[in-house]
Amino acid sequence: MAGSVGSVGPGELQRRLGVTDAVVVGLGAMIGAGIFAALAPAAAAAGSGLLVGLALAAVVAFCNATSSARLAARYPTSGGTYVYGRERLGDFWGYLAGWGFIVGKSASCAAMALTVGSYVWPGQAHAVAVAAVVALTAVNYAGVQKSAWLTRTIVAVVLAVLTAVVCTALTSGQADTVRLDIGDDTSFTGVLQAAGLLFFAFAGYARIATLGEEVRDPGRTIPRAIPLALGITLVAYAAVAVAALVVLGPRQLAEATAPLSDAVRAAGADWLAPVVRAGAALAALGSLLALILGVSRTTLAMARDRHLPHVLAAVHPKFKVPHRAELVVGAVVAALAATADVRGAIGFSSFGVLAYYAIANASAWTLAPAEGGPPRIIPVTGLVGCLVLAFSLPLTSVLSGAAVLVCGAAAYGVRRTLSPRRTP
Repeated sequence: MAGSVGSVGPGELQRRLGVTDAVVVGLGAMIGAGIFAALAPAAAAAGSGLLVGLALAAVVAFCNATSSARLAARYPTSGGTYVYGRERLGDFWGYLAGWGFIVGKSASCAAMALTVGSYVWPGQAHAVAVAAVVALTAVNYAGVQKSAWLTRTIVAVVLAVLTAVVCTALTSGQADTVRLDIGDDTSFTGVLQAAGLLFFAFAGYARIATLGEEVRDPGRTIPRAIPLALGITLVAYAAVAVAALVVLGPRQLAEATAPLSDAVRAAGADWLAPVVRAGAALAALGSLLALILGVSRTTLAMARDRHLPHVLAAVHPKFKVPHRAELVVGAVVAALAATADVRGAIGFSSFGVLAYYAIANASAWTLAPAEGGPPRIIPVTGLVGCLVLAFSLPLTSVLSGAAVLVCGAAAYGVRRTLSPRRTP
């Protein structure tokens, strides 16, 4: 049986993850990327209005999470929106979602790896980043259960560090709630841009959907795990954002390269700064671990349909993981981590992820009530929200992201022209 833990076909992945493990995988992908990478640019875009941007990003993320959960329960197989778009909208839309996801999230992986390097050994950030990618690729290769347990440990430590940061900042004599006031120089466009940047932080729940073929009882597990992971992350983000703003203020937060370390120093707790740096590195490792996991599963699904080389569709006979896809993804991310820039990857990734979820919402809109479809207002709000936030990002991010999608679409057209009779 496909849903059994003990009986697995030679080309199938093993269903070993329950609700708790699935939630932890989602938390590992979300907590880290946003808190340690997106707060400063969001503050630069909107000042204290970043809190409004956070709320907007959360609304769009909730709609996306609901649409993704309903679709993942209906189609419990690896690939996420690549599969949903293909099944509900047609082969091209599924392909475009998968293409945007793989390219955008490969950039995210590189950004997270470089974040690890920047905190662990700033002078050798690229070397540390490559080492982190190699180590976590090996962990994923050994089996998803080991990945889930490692992520569980990382998430517990990071949440403890964030709790210490929030408590220290809010109880310090430097905390001033006046700094939460939204200034006259904050524009609606700036708030939307902050929301788009902060959405980058919420996108980790896709990892749960892309693990659909490895989750026990997916019809029950996935719809429970995605909202739980998103809700926990939102509470953590809101608390940390408020804590950073009340001690630093929007201008100082916008200029910070390590905002949470700066926040505890401003609160008079210099002793906590090294702990925060260690927590940041762990958070980035957790995000990187889950991101590599998700990208490799989407690569597996696209390789099964020959949109990518079919050799990548192999599943390891012992570990029951897409080992070739994981090795290729690891190699690509390691190359990017050796050469890329951290900040340049965030906006680019955000555009690709928002396009991915726009297709997810469009797919969910086609679900009938009998198929478990959500209320229509949810996918409509999610679709419109994704498009608005995507085109509110910095112009360079919009242009580069759109160019990547156009290149992917062109490659699809060439492939269909050269092999018109091939059925995916």
